[in-house]
Amino acid sequence: MSDYAFDTLQIHAAADPDPATGAVQVPIYQTTSYAFKDADHAARLFNLEEVGFIYSRLTNPTVMKLAERVAALEGAAGGVTCSSGHAAQIMALFPLMGPGLNIVASTRLYGGSITQFSHTIKRFGWSCTFVDFDDLDALEAAVDENTRAIFCESISNPGGYITDLPAVAKLADKVGLPLIVDNTLATPYLCRPIEHGATLVVHSLTKYMTGNGTVTGGCVVDSGKFDWSASGKFPSLSEPEPAYHGLKFHEALGPMAFTFHSIAVGLRDLGMTMNPQGAHYTLMGIETLSLRMDKHNANAKAIAEWLEKDPRIDYVTYAGLESSPWHERMKTVSPKGAGGLFTVAVKGGYDACVKLVNNLKLFSHVANLGDARSLIIHSASTTHRQLTEAQQIAAGAAPNVVRLSIGIENADDLIADLDQALSAATS
Repeated sequence: MSDYAFDTLQIHAAADPDPATGAVQVPIYQTTSYAFKDADHAARLFNLEEVGFIYSRLTNPTVMKLAERVAALEGAAGGVTCSSGHAAQIMALFPLMGPGLNIVASTRLYGGSITQFSHTIKRFGWSCTFVDFDDLDALEAAVDENTRAIFCESISNPGGYITDLPAVAKLADKVGLPLIVDNTLATPYLCRPIEHGATLVVHSLTKYMTGNGTVTGGCVVDSGKFDWSASGKFPSLSEPEPAYHGLKFHEALGPMAFTFHSIAVGLRDLGMTMNPQGAHYTLMGIETLSLRMDKHNANAKAIAEWLEKDPRIDYVTYAGLESSPWHERMKTVSPKGAGGLFTVAVKGGYDACVKLVNNLKLFSHVANLGDARSLIIHSASTTHRQLTEAQQIAAGAAPNVVRLSIGIENADDLIADLDQALSAATS
């Protein structure tokens, strides 16, 4: 399958006809459990001596097909789906971390991710250092003997900034650490982080991958290229696992070690399982991903160009603009376009932002992004509310800024809606 173009893979990857019925769409296996052939079969499954289905907290045929399709689109060896993008981040870190260990993450992240890394992971005994990833010297200096991963977004939320993935991956390789990339905003259609050197890729499948605001889900896929045994820093993957009678995941499973550990240990104990109905909706969404992303790109570029020229706007952060400091980087990291999300600084500050949000008719005021419909939110008072003012500014969520997630409606209609709302906001 890997020889096919993206447009073909998004429909045909992991989509063999159902063996029982011949159904060409992946069936929804709405079940909690699966009958064993006999007692020996059950024992082999529980010992990881045979691959199969035990209980839907671990694996489910519908959910498994979704993980396989995302892995195929990302060029990954394997993957695991889970209940949300936030769950995917914990799933990615879980096999790598332990009490007293840390990660180094970009300052340009979704506000919820910054909160998760600043506060919640401390309850596991983990910690995070935030660094401007455009400063590679500072990034390298932040890595210490207890660092176990480097984390960034390919295209950042909310500003739409492009991370220099090849440079960051080169540094991660130099210090012997896995690079984890959140590819939610780019999707594998615009950017495939593994091709730039990433080890793990996480997604909030809730966003562009599903594309219609109906599902919460997440996914982690693994390049299969990282040597988990070389440094001795990742004992969960390289050392004997007591619960499986001394199985060494990396030694036994090679490039699939991370994926199998995430299922057999991660989903077993964390229980961050995606439901089969949600997986079905996401599979349906992925079939049109390239078509939708092309439209998101075209609309966002047209609207960003219009806004950039508008005297009521201070600045626009869209990397698809030739004036953007990330435009040249986009050509390497995300050559098909900068995606559908960016921020706009409105003259008049916070009060003007509030009036803009309240006067729009086509844009929905919601905390989601990547929907078929256009969305708007004031990040500093919502998605990035738990951050300090300095963190908000570093992330691209200043008080005078609104985040736009451009949908697939008619661009002229969206521009007209923004025009009338800006008039109300700045009059």
